[in-house]
Amino acid sequence: MPDSSLHPEPDEPILAHGVGPWEGEWPTGEHYDVELLAHGDRRNVIDRYRYWRMDAIVADLDARRHPFHVAIENWQHDMNIGSIVRSANAFLADTVHIVGRKRWNRRGAMVTDRYQHVVHHETVDAFAAWAREERIPIVAVDNTDGAVPVDHADLPERCVLLFGAEGPGLSAEALAAAAAHVEISQYGSTRSINAGAAAAVIMYEWCRRYAD
Repeated sequence: MPDSSLHPEPDEPILAHGVGPWEGEWPTGEHYDVELLAHGDRRNVIDRYRYWRMDAIVADLDARRHPFHVAIENWQHDMNIGSIVRSANAFLADTVHIVGRKRWNRRGAMVTDRYQHVVHHETVDAFAAWAREERIPIVAVDNTDGAVPVDHADLPERCVLLFGAEGPGLSAEALAAAAAHVEISQYGSTRSINAGAAAAVIMYEWCRRYAD
């Protein structure tokens, strides 16, 4: 189950989309939530999961998760972390790793962290030790010298994609721990793009190659 100990649970936001109470005879199955069947389901979930219990959705996702992980350095209160977690859920990442500060701003996640495994590592060294133990290569994403454009890079199927904070990017320690460095090709005047947008681009590139 997702690690809810990292942060308190907010109320589910009230959204305009969704479905009302189930009309007609109720469906059978342990995955259905009787409260949602009775009162409607306004959650931000795909139609497949309408009226499902949250733990049933997580169990179904767990059976299909992709073998890539996402990691984010959290040395400052970066508003992009929630957006990256939301994208990790959308692209069905295995786990999100928060490296550094344990607390992070969840607003941008739009409660998708309830369906996503999120773990914490206090330091880069601790995160790198986990990756070595699991034999998962770290792929650093930053526009640093020597980084290979991701569309030309050898992106492993089983890997952990490591992103830095908005502005400073990845720390020297994080770059040193990585087995590969990739970047996103850009064509305008700006030196970099938003960290949340960059993470979504990289995850999409992984899915373009490997997702069924």
